[in-house]
Amino acid sequence: MPVLMIDTHIDIPWEEKTAGGLPCWEKRDQADIALRETERRFTLPKAEAGGLGAACLAAYTPQASLDEAGHEAAWRRARAMLEAMEEMVPLHVPGRAVLCRTAQDVRRTAGAGQVALIPVMENGYPLADDPAKVGHLARRYGIRYITLTHNGHNLLADSAVVRQGPAEAHGGLSALGREVIGEMNRHGVLVDVSHASRRTMMQAVDVSTVPVFASHSCVRALCDHPRNLDDGQLDALKASGGLIQVTAMAPFLRRGGGGTLTDFVEHVLYVIRRIGVEHVGISSDFDGGGGMEGWQDASESHHLPAALERAGLDGSEIRAVCGENMLHLMERAEKEIVESQT
Repeated sequence: MPVLMIDTHIDIPWEEKTAGGLPCWEKRDQADIALRETERRFTLPKAEAGGLGAACLAAYTPQASLDEAGHEAAWRRARAMLEAMEEMVPLHVPGRAVLCRTAQDVRRTAGAGQVALIPVMENGYPLADDPAKVGHLARRYGIRYITLTHNGHNLLADSAVVRQGPAEAHGGLSALGREVIGEMNRHGVLVDVSHASRRTMMQAVDVSTVPVFASHSCVRALCDHPRNLDDGQLDALKASGGLIQVTAMAPFLRRGGGGTLTDFVEHVLYVIRRIGVEHVGISSDFDGGGGMEGWQDASESHHLPAALERAGLDGSEIRAVCGENMLHLMERAEKEIVESQT
């Protein structure tokens, strides 16, 4: 039986910041999405060659100043990136990819032999202090998750990695962050705790009415990195019904870097042994620093199910890890929308 593979975190190439240090909102042409021979690790030809059925494309905003100028630039950037995703399909890959808003859309698209592209947002920074923006992003652009933080605290929550400033700003989630999670639940937007501090992550599990997930993280017991989840966090994910999407970021797989597909599989197996096969998935973080020996770009995606089979997983377990777990979580979030409207 074929495996529907869903890579839950891929960046789209974009200029990082302006000369003034603000998030860059200048739109970048995405024509290289149609090329096989390019430095970009995720393109349609590469996905097709690797048998990758779906990908979450992230509108990523780097953390900058927590003032009006920073927040306005971040909001402009997030919308520009989501609009670039919308334009990318008809302009550069018509008939080969579909921008999808629901799990059913993803299944239908992959079943038709096309690549499903799922819009998401990395870093809640662009929301500033306005929770209503969540509903706008969900309705207008169909985003399916928001990563609460990136590298640095924002108004919503504390981050796992702080490059300047205090170790904590809120002691986890702020009151605003809790309100934003409520809006995310109401609009079917999953709560992504990758990049969040441990306190933020554990509090998000308690606050969210929908299971939370980590879109691109690894296991701290195997690699002691602040971006990885420890056993207590994994147990909390299990209790909530959530997921950790093990990622192909070499420094998260093996301390000091050099992580390979073998290490990746070890992280997947650790999660399965600790909390069960229904709580783990896959992600690459391609074009955001991800890529490792054995999965250097989307054309090598077919190596994953083969490696999981060699590790002893059966067909149903491989399908769960490679995509079904993520689809079930998306469906759970979609059910919340229906329930909130009745």
